[in-house]
Amino acid sequence: MKCEHCTRKKGEFHKLADAKIFLSDCLACDSCVSAEEGIQVSQQNAKDFFQVLNLNKKCDTSEHKVLAVSLCPQSLPYFAAKFSLSVTDASRRLCGFLKSLGVHYVFDTTIAADFSILESQKEFVRRFRQHNEEEPALPMLTSACPGWVRYAERVLGHPVTPHLCTAKSPQQIMGSLVKDYFARRQNLSPDKIFHVIVAPCYDKKLEALQEDVLTASRGSRGTDCVLTSGEIAQMMEQSDVSVREAALDTLFGDVKEEELRRHDGAGSDGYLAHIFRHAAKELFNEDVGEVTYRALRNKDFQEVTLEKSGEVLLRFAAAYGFRNIQNVVLKLKKGKFPYHFVEVLACAGGCLNGRGQAQTADGRTDKALLQKMKGIYADIPVQLPEASTHVQELYQEWLDGTDSPVSRKPCILRTRAQGSPLTAETSSGEDRGDWEAGLSAA
Repeated sequence: MKCEHCTRKKGEFHKLADAKIFLSDCLACDSCVSAEEGIQVSQQNAKDFFQVLNLNKKCDTSEHKVLAVSLCPQSLPYFAAKFSLSVTDASRRLCGFLKSLGVHYVFDTTIAADFSILESQKEFVRRFRQHNEEEPALPMLTSACPGWVRYAERVLGHPVTPHLCTAKSPQQIMGSLVKDYFARRQNLSPDKIFHVIVAPCYDKKLEALQEDVLTASRGSRGTDCVLTSGEIAQMMEQSDVSVREAALDTLFGDVKEEELRRHDGAGSDGYLAHIFRHAAKELFNEDVGEVTYRALRNKDFQEVTLEKSGEVLLRFAAAYGFRNIQNVVLKLKKGKFPYHFVEVLACAGGCLNGRGQAQTADGRTDKALLQKMKGIYADIPVQLPEASTHVQELYQEWLDGTDSPVSRKPCILRTRAQGSPLTAETSSGEDRGDWEAGLSAA
């Protein structure tokens, strides 16, 4: 005999479309995704999420899981714009909706981006000081965008991959925080937590599949499922569940609701601005206030320089979208690369323009909605990662210090040890040749 919780009628949802990865969605094209991975990506959908929710409604509590959802900061402006709410009200409605379904905790991944940026800052300074012509450590290329990283590792290989920053992405670090730090605080085994990321793009689904096998979480994958903002919005529109607004949770169990904040990027986590300021101070004792961008080939390829007495001390660039990435790769291969650092993102316009949100019914960018999202995102207060007291507490409590052996070892904050060679998994020579022919023709 089934109990009343085993059969759920109210709040049922129509089948959402299975996730599919197209070149128009990201850089993870056929050269990057195997047939097996394609199947796994299609399984990264709401079905997994609801399977766990329904399992938790059954009487056998030994099979229950703690459901934790982590929201990317570039997703919240989408919900705010779509439902005509302030970003704070949008976060409270979204959090309330998820908890009405049976989610136990809803987190903000900004704290994970803090860690990623801080570790990237330290790595850039180290690379700059170690750089020489025989063993070039520069330029450093960001590694937070999974579409770009997968393309670099699977298709480009050397000479590009040694330049990828070794700091983990915010999604990977959030997986470690939830499945390791938070699990221990709650006296839970990591495999008792089902961790969902809500993200603006489909490539995050691929990233979840390729996370380090034992991500600092004692045998449990850091992220169990990734749902795009659009998939969650579709659930909200189909739902008839009554919703009470709720504040976001923190990893520390704070009762007080924290103000939403972002990093200094127009549509992304702002690695360029934060690393530029840190490097200027650390390497040249120069204090940089507002970072001035200069558009070059187009609005998605911009340059920032630090100059003194007519000499360029630092030259950074932001390259968003496939065509700009092509140009970066070509110059790097030709040895004619003037930049010390490049923030690379697969999506033109940055993460706000991810293909998992702000799309029309025919798959095009909803430009009016995107414009509203940009305004909403710009109005969120900016906070430097260094200013986060929670991050400093976590460095001490979780990692034994900001530069401890624990914080430096792979699988916590880094994909591999700093300075260690990368054994990149690449596609076949034929595939790579096809792609390089395309690059040469561009």
